[in-house]
Amino acid sequence: MPDITDASTTIATDLPVAVIGAGPIGLSAAANLLERGLTPIVFEQGDSVGASIRQWAHIRLFSPWQYDIDPAARRLLEPTGWAEPRRTALPYGRDLVESYLEPLAAVPAIARTLRFDSTVTAVTRLGMDKTRTQGRDTTPFLVRVTGPEGTIDHTVRAVIDASGTWGQPNPLGQAGLQAPGEDAVAHLVTSALPDVVGTERARFAGKTTMVVGAGHSAANTLINLGQVAGNEPGTRILWAVRGSGSAQRLYGGGDLDGLPARGALGSRLKTLVGDGVVELVTDFTVTGLARRGTRLAVTASTPDGDRTVEVDVLVPATGFRPDLGMLRELRLELDPAVEAPRALGPLIDPEFHSCGTVPAHGADVLAHPEKDFYLVGMKSYGRAPTFLLATGYEQVRSVAAALAGDTEAASRLQLELPETGVCSTDLGGSCDTPAAAATEPEGTADAGCCGVPQLVSIGFPTGTAHGRSGDPDY
Repeated sequence: MPDITDASTTIATDLPVAVIGAGPIGLSAAANLLERGLTPIVFEQGDSVGASIRQWAHIRLFSPWQYDIDPAARRLLEPTGWAEPRRTALPYGRDLVESYLEPLAAVPAIARTLRFDSTVTAVTRLGMDKTRTQGRDTTPFLVRVTGPEGTIDHTVRAVIDASGTWGQPNPLGQAGLQAPGEDAVAHLVTSALPDVVGTERARFAGKTTMVVGAGHSAANTLINLGQVAGNEPGTRILWAVRGSGSAQRLYGGGDLDGLPARGALGSRLKTLVGDGVVELVTDFTVTGLARRGTRLAVTASTPDGDRTVEVDVLVPATGFRPDLGMLRELRLELDPAVEAPRALGPLIDPEFHSCGTVPAHGADVLAHPEKDFYLVGMKSYGRAPTFLLATGYEQVRSVAAALAGDTEAASRLQLELPETGVCSTDLGGSCDTPAAAATEPEGTADAGCCGVPQLVSIGFPTGTAHGRSGDPDY
């Protein structure tokens, strides 16, 4: 693999394309690059493919396998004797890893590209900081990676950042800021999708848990906590939502949802609240967190004044944001609201769009002033939550074509996204997080307000005109 000593002042065609992240979109990028005759090198911070997905392996996706597998990846897998999962089945996170990502990573052409335990700390142009312009577009990229062999600078012809947003959860406080004391109580705060009924059950059984947030991550956790409460006396569940208004919007479309698994999620959550198993508190803005003995004191502003509630554990389902620090020396053009590529931002603004209303898009929309650098996958959506796997697969197909010089193929979008079943009441506007618990029935239901079922959604919580007004609810 070339390092900085191999580089010249023009980008050599034999230099690799760096792909950051070995999740579904990163591996899809590698597969599409290989089909185009380009050489990918994939840097993964974790020790295996799908490292982030493994952290929510117990969660089920909303949509079936037929939309979960990239076409280029399928073409690589089919000659190996790979058994494709039943296309109508709804996979869990672990299924996505074990039945798709791991077999794909074992294909020799892909396996040769993978570098695990490799954290990209910076991306820049070789010998140039952000201020240098002359010759910039023909100068290779320098990708600095910290891994088992120390810190190494790699020179590459292009960079595709598919590193996602899982590692950057939104803070619990107001106005996009951490609540005072948030760092000090980290041991009492879980990940966004804890394994409530499995490996982490003891942390919640017989305890008081507060879930903060109004998207599908919150819904999954609340439903799983409801299962625990049914078998473990003393288990109390508090659901805190920053926004106000009717609780109905938090439950989605129920039986009217075009995607049965998602509709059932909202219906089950509504029942838990109606039966008193889950205590819903709205207009609850966290303003302070403090340890009180072995418990966590959560202080919030409410319409009735400040309120402090003691809990044993807090689950933050407040969404995610992109880590842009490693891209500091690149010339990016980002939407000021959602931190997506500027041309993409208005198309995914969660105040105006749900999953199915986002049009297919490719290299043209994802381009930055920094030639041959692309944000793809969940990270390309910045702070917006409506990312679909199928959308990401079309992104990287187009980007790979653009990098190969096939501008016609890059511009020819090949994906038709059906609209979501419930366009405006989708559990706080999020279509992206995985779906229901292990016992979730697939069910059947008529299409809702938008008609046909949607494609697979994956990723994490919170867009044809700007007009943002206020920030979205938790």
